[in-house]
Amino acid sequence: MQCDNGVVRRRLIGLAVGICATVLIALVLLPLRSKVNVSTVTLIFIIPAIAAEVAGGIVAGFTTVGVSALVLDFYFIPPYGTLSIGSAQNWVGLGVYLVVVGLVAVVVARYKLAHREVQRSALNLRRVYELSELLVQDQSSEGLLVLIVHAVQNVFDIEAAALFVLEKGRLRVAASVGPELSPDELSQLDPQPGRSVSMSTALGSSSDLRTVSLAAAGRPVGVLVLRGARFSDEDRDMLVTFANDAAIAIERAQLREQAVRSTLLEEVDRLRHALMGAVSHDLRTPLATIKVASSTLVNRARQLSEDDAHELHALIEMESDRLTRLVSNLLDMTRIEAGVFEVHRARTSVADLVNAAIAVLRTSLEPERVLVRIDDDLPPVDVDDLLMTQVLVNLLDNARRHSPEGGKVTINAQRHGDVVHVAVADEGPGVPEADREAIFDRFVQFDTGGRAGLGLTIARTFVEAHGDHLWYEEAPAGGAMFVVSMHPTGTEVPS
Repeated sequence: MQCDNGVVRRRLIGLAVGICATVLIALVLLPLRSKVNVSTVTLIFIIPAIAAEVAGGIVAGFTTVGVSALVLDFYFIPPYGTLSIGSAQNWVGLGVYLVVVGLVAVVVARYKLAHREVQRSALNLRRVYELSELLVQDQSSEGLLVLIVHAVQNVFDIEAAALFVLEKGRLRVAASVGPELSPDELSQLDPQPGRSVSMSTALGSSSDLRTVSLAAAGRPVGVLVLRGARFSDEDRDMLVTFANDAAIAIERAQLREQAVRSTLLEEVDRLRHALMGAVSHDLRTPLATIKVASSTLVNRARQLSEDDAHELHALIEMESDRLTRLVSNLLDMTRIEAGVFEVHRARTSVADLVNAAIAVLRTSLEPERVLVRIDDDLPPVDVDDLLMTQVLVNLLDNARRHSPEGGKVTINAQRHGDVVHVAVADEGPGVPEADREAIFDRFVQFDTGGRAGLGLTIARTFVEAHGDHLWYEEAPAGGAMFVVSMHPTGTEVPS
């Protein structure tokens, strides 16, 4: 209806322009009609017809031709004041006028039609480009579906749009814009619930609803439902093209998400195998030790001396603590992966942190093997004492496991500028230079160094959560040394 009203308005404007031009020319030429011949006047009266044609189209042009012919005959062709044409010469002049005006009107009409076609084609190309540009953006499936319905509503100026996807033979609204579809309208789309839905590739209609299927490589992807849509043939073709592009984009987004899920599943499976390998490796020795010690205590209790029994009990306690630390590391890793652990800072003494870590390892790390050097003027540090104690426990346990029998473990705490460095060193074989960053990766294991597990990964994660750093250096005695930086209380901690 808006299109029809626009055409009528344009024709009326063109007719008004033509009639006004005719009247104006008649008023100008009327005093001069005795001095100007009929042929000249006839040529001048072509102007109103062309003006009307340009402004209002061919209908307005030919209507103006009729009005101009009457004015020309009545006022400028003798005998004046009558519609009698008179001589054959006047008939020829009027006939030439009508033919020329008619030809000009046809030419102008064709030019305007061609111009409109070019404009429409350019508009459609721009629309297709804009729509296609939207579809190539990196979007999730849900975001892409919402983008499609909004783009269709804006480009085609429709009341409402809804995108249905096919799930188990039923249509489900995945995205919509504008007023929601009523239950009756939904029943028109899926009149027999429980049965498979047939989706054709053609643009169809159901009362006030227009539907177009989205299919990629012959496989149905969804159905685009439009309300209040009135399309020209060009709009229809463009919508079908856009629907095909949208179907490909949706399928691409779905495949991308499937690939991401597959990658995640592969990573989870890899981590699961690594976890099982690391845990089983770390569990085997303490479990075997506990089993042998407990069996000996049960089966040979009467044959054991008091010192031997005490040694076996101590061995069970030491290996139980080792298992406890392993489980604690696993729980810490779970908290890290879930992102639920928090840092609760407090004013803490470095000496208290070191003593607490040594106390945790009292059953497995003999006090005489630990050398502690802490500067007397160290300021208190701003850390979470539980997390930082766990960091030192992991570093001390790592140093204990990789030190030779009877080897020393050294803890050295000093101030370096605005930070405090706590270094834990062993007398073991050290770590090759190429592997000194990789040892902080989870479950990593090297044939040369023999290091594996979660301890170093968790230690670095906890330290970095404080805004501090943990790194590897070569110990003065040739072993491995891990250094932790801590910020004193009152200093600015990097975010």
